[in-house]
Amino acid sequence: MAALPARRALLAAARRLRPGPGSLPGSLPAGRRLRSGSGAEALLRHLGRKLRATGPVTVAEYMREALTNPGQGYYTRRGGIGESGDFITSPEISQVFGELIGIWYISEWIATGKPKAFQLVELGPGRGTLTDDILRVFNQLSSLLSKCDVSIHLVEVSPKLSEIQALTLTGGKVQSNPEDESAYMKGVSKTGIPIFWYRDIQDVPPGYSFHLAHEFFDALPIHKFQKTERGWREVLVDIDPEVPDQLRFVLSPSSTPATENFIQPEETRDHVEVCPEAGVIIQRLACRIEKDGGAALVADYGHDGTKTDTFRGFRNHKLHDVLKAPGTADLTADVDFSYLRKMTQGRTATLGPIKQREFLKNMGIDLRLQVLLQNSGDAATHEQLLHSYDMLMNPEKMGDCFNFFALLPHHRLVHPDKKQKPESKSPIPPVAGFGELLLK
Repeated sequence: MAALPARRALLAAARRLRPGPGSLPGSLPAGRRLRSGSGAEALLRHLGRKLRATGPVTVAEYMREALTNPGQGYYTRRGGIGESGDFITSPEISQVFGELIGIWYISEWIATGKPKAFQLVELGPGRGTLTDDILRVFNQLSSLLSKCDVSIHLVEVSPKLSEIQALTLTGGKVQSNPEDESAYMKGVSKTGIPIFWYRDIQDVPPGYSFHLAHEFFDALPIHKFQKTERGWREVLVDIDPEVPDQLRFVLSPSSTPATENFIQPEETRDHVEVCPEAGVIIQRLACRIEKDGGAALVADYGHDGTKTDTFRGFRNHKLHDVLKAPGTADLTADVDFSYLRKMTQGRTATLGPIKQREFLKNMGIDLRLQVLLQNSGDAATHEQLLHSYDMLMNPEKMGDCFNFFALLPHHRLVHPDKKQKPESKSPIPPVAGFGELLLK
């Protein structure tokens, strides 16, 4: 794959190019005048009618329209992942990324006593590349999994992306399910594993499951809040009264329900982003893991409750004004892992966040790279392997931008306050990736 800048590594540039909503006390930075295609114009007209009828909307509502509007939303219409799209993700850069995540699930399966069945549930599977790499690992370790009933469950709202996933994973051999069934599509992977597609995580059947959310939470709608002399105010999106085809940020004249519910009394920052949808999904994952067992692995760029204005757009691998041509760009915000941890409400243990380079190093990426380099037959492949390794591991690129975060049943971890008795069994194995991998 060509040397394309990772969208997450552009965060520093984003800070320089676009002033944050926290930079002005009243009226906030406006988007540029719209000069884009008919799809963007249709969505802008729709938003304009809505704003004129009801007044300003929350950033969350604007994101929801721009990304998932049934007719003109970015993910429902475009979904530009990959070299020819608007952004590139780790699985698209190197097969090693997905392979190591596949090994992480195998490691957890072994550590929890090799249950007779498990579901791999991926939220927002993109083009299906990551699941495809994981399935290749499962196939290579088929003798180990021979007595385990494995199934794949994909949660995907985009019709276009689900078609691409089906092509990647099954060669296009899928069938639609009746409307009264929870899965809207099903098929069989090239290696014979059943795959099901759902529109909502609540539709996925219960059972021992490994959940995966790679670059999923960053695209969920956020609320933005600004601290003012009159207290906390919510950042809203409105039509510019002087320029009818242009959007702008404004501050709510008074406190909103979201301000009352989402701002914590102990908050010290002057600008805060909160993603309630992420909190709901994490609660559902935590409830499932608490009840049925398994684990969840979240890989995303984010912070541990320290950052402020991170809302930005990407189009054609470049930063894009979030208010310009809605529906034509990926809109994204850093994941607040401290919020995710809080929203588990103690139902599960949590690990991380730790930097991607640390997680992949613990998973043995250096050893895997050496094996691939030894087996590469030409200079171009050799160079590409080194380049993709650098993209994943370099602190200036994806190495420090991305974090790994896990949810596990409490019994999976050794509690430091419980001393091991001499006659007790050996300690529970450490969790791969968050410590050095121990996979026999």
